[in-house]
Amino acid sequence: MTTNRGRKALMLALSVAAVAGVGLVGGGAAPAAATGLVWGDCDPAVKPLPGQQCATLSVPLDYADPEGERIGLAVARLRSARPEARRGTLMVIPGGPGSSGVQRLGQKGAALAKETEGAYDLVAFDPRGVGGSAKARCGFDEDDRRLVTLRSWPAADGGIGENVARSRRMAEACARNGGAMVRGLTTANQVRDLDRLRQALGERKLSAWAVSYGTYVAAVYAQEFPERTDRWVLDSSADPDPKRVAQGWLAGMARGAEDRFPDFAAWAARDGRIAERPEDVRPLFLDLAARLDREPRTTTTPGVPLTGTVLRQALQQALYSDASFPAFARLMSQALDPAGVPVLPPELAGPMPDEAATVSVGVICNDVDWPRSVPAYERAVAADRARHPLTAGMPANITPCAFWKGGAVEKPTRITDRGPSNVLMIQNLRDPSTPHSAGLRMREAFGDRARLVSVDRGGHAVYLGNGNACGDRAVTRFLTEGVRPAEDVLCR
Repeated sequence: MTTNRGRKALMLALSVAAVAGVGLVGGGAAPAAATGLVWGDCDPAVKPLPGQQCATLSVPLDYADPEGERIGLAVARLRSARPEARRGTLMVIPGGPGSSGVQRLGQKGAALAKETEGAYDLVAFDPRGVGGSAKARCGFDEDDRRLVTLRSWPAADGGIGENVARSRRMAEACARNGGAMVRGLTTANQVRDLDRLRQALGERKLSAWAVSYGTYVAAVYAQEFPERTDRWVLDSSADPDPKRVAQGWLAGMARGAEDRFPDFAAWAARDGRIAERPEDVRPLFLDLAARLDREPRTTTTPGVPLTGTVLRQALQQALYSDASFPAFARLMSQALDPAGVPVLPPELAGPMPDEAATVSVGVICNDVDWPRSVPAYERAVAADRARHPLTAGMPANITPCAFWKGGAVEKPTRITDRGPSNVLMIQNLRDPSTPHSAGLRMREAFGDRARLVSVDRGGHAVYLGNGNACGDRAVTRFLTEGVRPAEDVLCR
């Protein structure tokens, strides 16, 4: 991951910290005085928890030029309410790319603090380009920032001509407007930023709870800095294959939706909510999507009809959590009713902010080189549509990465079994985004460094989210007591 110049920059930073007398301590007592972080009240817009503090971390825009331009990253923390029980700092690493760590801390911080009983200060940051951190903008057109276009759904007939034109347009916008800030949007830089935060906190080691894409960030950190990782939890991991990275993650969505759909079908047939039998729900959905392809329905959002593509994307979002099933069932019912007026979920009613879309595209395109043959994408989409009709070829489709100027910024990191045995993975057997088979590939890459807790309930993001007591207990014991299962565990 780290270039020679990047490694020299990191070593220089460590040397400067040592000269300045920054103590790098481990678990137990409070850390040495943090440097470069001035903690204060958080902006009310981030909806901080009681006691939450915020600060700004200064990092190089380009680690190959550590004396050059610097950018600020938004940081938040919840200090342990039991200093005598504190054993270190636990980083909360969000998914994405493009999700806010500060928001994630606000959403899960109270539950995490209660679960870990004051064993940690809880800390998170917004990755570069996200939330309160330095912004990156490609200047995408509004229609190119909609979730159904960012996810690159093929046309109703399976054609990808419009996707090709949009992908080329978006890549050109980033090359024209993005500059060094967009080229700096990489997993490698998020890992470096995380280590700079560790230094600023005065910690010798960090513990972490990472979710979704954040598990890849955490896995790369553990590979690059194994001596600086303490207790490492990877929640809902994908295949870390360094040749594919996000291309492989997208491909997994097709299988993941197929694995997860029976959970929704069983729920939808309960008491005849949508159908009388679970086996009737799939053909009902596929027929409705095909009808909406032919005849889109007017919705409560002016100018945004409910098409088959929008319905498929709404399903993809709903499969992430059982809590989303009722809203998607209502959307289906409204679309099935000739007199109904469908109400779109908020994430489909309008475009994403340019900054969020830029990060989402920039990271996956900067991390690895993507195939550039349009005919190869056409063939892949046709095959994927036949195998996985629920996702209609989207996971195999072309993206702006096929036209990305300059290609990958650095060579991706290969995850290996080298390093301390301090990784605990937790994975759902039926995850719409990261199928269990993809999680197993991360598990295999780590070898004996990791243990895997598989759970048989819920969707994406398992710990403190899907109500599986067995899985929650395993993670909590690992974080608080250091107890890792002797072998992989299945929680029914």
